[in-house]
Amino acid sequence: MLRINSQSCAICLLLLSAAVPATVASKGDRTQFFHNCRQNCERTNCSAGKYIEKYMQNGLEIQEQAISFYGQTVFDRVFGWSCADECSYGCMWRTVFAFLERGWPIPQFYGKWPFLRLFGMQEPASVIFSLLNLVMHLRSLRKFRKEVRSDSPCYILAHIFGLTCLNGWVWSAIFHTRDFPLTELLDYAFAYSIVLCSFYCMLMRMLHRYSLFLRGVITLAIVSYYVNYFAYLSVGTFNYAFNMEVNIATGTLSALGWFVWCHRVRYRRPYFKRILRFYVLFALAMSLELLDFPPILWILDAHSLWHLATVPLVSLYYDFMIEDCQTLRKEKALTEAYPHYNKDI
Repeated sequence: MLRINSQSCAICLLLLSAAVPATVASKGDRTQFFHNCRQNCERTNCSAGKYIEKYMQNGLEIQEQAISFYGQTVFDRVFGWSCADECSYGCMWRTVFAFLERGWPIPQFYGKWPFLRLFGMQEPASVIFSLLNLVMHLRSLRKFRKEVRSDSPCYILAHIFGLTCLNGWVWSAIFHTRDFPLTELLDYAFAYSIVLCSFYCMLMRMLHRYSLFLRGVITLAIVSYYVNYFAYLSVGTFNYAFNMEVNIATGTLSALGWFVWCHRVRYRRPYFKRILRFYVLFALAMSLELLDFPPILWILDAHSLWHLATVPLVSLYYDFMIEDCQTLRKEKALTEAYPHYNKDI
């Protein structure tokens, strides 16, 4: 049974506002408890000497417990964890434990669940799984280059897709290592570049027999659109909901295009099942993003599990591109030898 005293009552009052559902920001960072803890920590450890002397005389227990959570390693210093960052991190856990002691749900802070920092990484599981995706794309692209001749149709297209994905996963790993406004912007912008590139590759695959001029116009239009969208994301307040809607819309168009193609070639190209399987499994993996639960062991959350789920799907896409390019090259050779032989798609 809890012993009620003046200190515990004061803490309860500070946390009480978080027990009511928040309407705008996250519960954790809106509590007066977290605000006071962070403010006291910064004044004591991150301010000029006169402030240190003043607040050290107060003997604030909250401050002492907050700063006990951190002791910087070489990784923390490399990744730029400042004194203020350390105060926020320590007070975050102080607030989380205060919630747990009272049987309240684990709160979020600035839109994120509390994660245990490892080797200076803010969200270690997402970093590791992003790097796994990076490695899978690198290995699959090397496999593609080994098995597909450079004069095959859509050979360059596969490289455009591969390099776009490599860049996107690099920035995903950087963002989950340290969440700054710049790294957040680049992560979201380059993540969308992967989605848009998938749509572009679908269009170019359907139009690979059409004129270079038509494909050039479409390429220029998509590049121009992406540059403008990047500029939109860079200016003003970041609109998470709109960005998600744009990603879903673009990804849906890409999937629909491939589904139509699969239906048309189902009797002539049995390997269509590879790309069909990829998009079905990718949609199932994306459903993990609909889940929202506190991190398991303070490390694994729904977003990191989504990154993990995409790792084995990478080879499906590249295996399709390998077989498709090999088939298109054979058909190209037959068309050159027998002009009446033609495959429209």
